[in-house]
Amino acid sequence: MPYFLYKISNRDSLDLIKNLELLLVFDDFRAAKIEAKRLRAEQTEEGGSFKVMFADNQLSAEEQLLEKRAKPVLMEHER
Repeated sequence: MPYFLYKISNRDSLDLIKNLELLLVFDDFRAAKIEAKRLRAEQTEEGGSFKVMFADNQLSAEEQLLEKRAKPVLMEHER
């Protein structure tokens, strides 16, 4: 399965709506990770992030990125 490198940005400073831009597709995780780190280091403006997704296809990767996740519950001893 391939690794998809995405640039994720929020529209109008809303966390509910994400813009996904597919940048590159890799067969090797190491190459994808190195490219993501390079892009993060070169980033000069706020409001965007880079994410590597491992998925069967592009649609599956985008569904995973857009999935709404619940925040983890912190136990009293973890605070």
